Amino acid sequence: MVASLTPVSFQDMPGWNSDNPLKVIEGLVDCAHHARTVKPYKTGAIGIEWSDFLPAIAALENSRPATAGEARAYFETHFVPFGISPDDGADGFVTGYYEPEIAVSADKTGDFQYPFYARPGDLVALNEANHPADMDPYFAFGRHVEGGIVEYADRRTIDGGLLEGRGLEIAWARSKVDVFFVHIQGAARLCYADGRVRRITYAAKTGHHFTAIGRVLVQLGELSAEAVTMQSLRDWLAENPHRVDEILWHNRSYIFFRQADVADLQSGPIAAAKVPLMAGRSLAVDRLLHTFGTPVYVQADSLEHLDDGPFRRLMLAQDTGSAIVGPARGDIFTGSGAVAGDLAGSVKHPAVFYMLVPTTAAERFMP
Repeated sequence: MVASLTPVSFQDMPGWNSDNPLKVIEGLVDCAHHARTVKPYKTGAIGIEWSDFLPAIAALENSRPATAGEARAYFETHFVPFGISPDDGADGFVTGYYEPEIAVSADKTGDFQYPFYARPGDLVALNEANHPADMDPYFAFGRHVEGGIVEYADRRTIDGGLLEGRGLEIAWARSKVDVFFVHIQGAARLCYADGRVRRITYAAKTGHHFTAIGRVLVQLGELSAEAVTMQSLRDWLAENPHRVDEILWHNRSYIFFRQADVADLQSGPIAAAKVPLMAGRSLAVDRLLHTFGTPVYVQADSLEHLDDGPFRRLMLAQDTGSAIVGPARGDIFTGSGAVAGDLAGSVKHPAVFYMLVPTTAAERFMP
């Protein structure tokens, strides 16, 4: 087990009686629809199975909560909260992410030189059956070549032109830094000069380990750990254009995208759980540990700029990310556009995590 789970009461979770988790119920219904019509979510190592949620979801078919109080009563009836304590002693921690809006061109022009790539045809997903014995087990993707599967090229090699001329370019941006940060966020709205807005979201990656460039700049003595935010990273890169490649190439991981029209500007992007993200209620988690669709209560008392006071909200595990590692680690989706980016960029706070386990499965997790 990667974490100790301690049963608590809902009243033990600070701020619970003031929260309005109606949106979480909407998200849970979305997850249930995907699991029913496409396929159930994989079970994380903590051990919650998607089938454990079915009785709680069935209760929503006859009566859907309409108020904050009814929503809390629903969770109090159908779930048992457990405090999460990582076995390695690490403290809980939250960061933020968002969906950027990027001006793009459909063609490469003088101003638009940096592509967003679709998934290459020679990129293959790896599993127990085809994973090369001599390749790092971390890799979930590889490159199919004559004679087998090898490690895919990294960011530096792709930036050097490996994929040029293969028709994989979805759109072109003005800034290599903008493209890099869309890779970090995993999705974006592409805004064309003719007024069209299209959405790109994660499709695959090269498989290399993620390296945070903030950590690189701290190690190089360029920034203090306390000063690292998304805006401080952008400022440093803007002030040191001759070192952009040097720093970005430390993160060998490279992301590929798929595109879709934006039918509803109010709707969030489709992420790892294959349902729309909800601003302020969707949480990216370590998908190897957590099962998508799990409600998670986050208490981050020093995080105050997302609420009028300490951040204390029920959220839903609906996404993941390479940097989100551990049972008490989460990334809060703040929404789309520049304002959401400002909010997300300064979320870097200690947090306490509570996992809501369906009552029908709670006995399995009791000490």
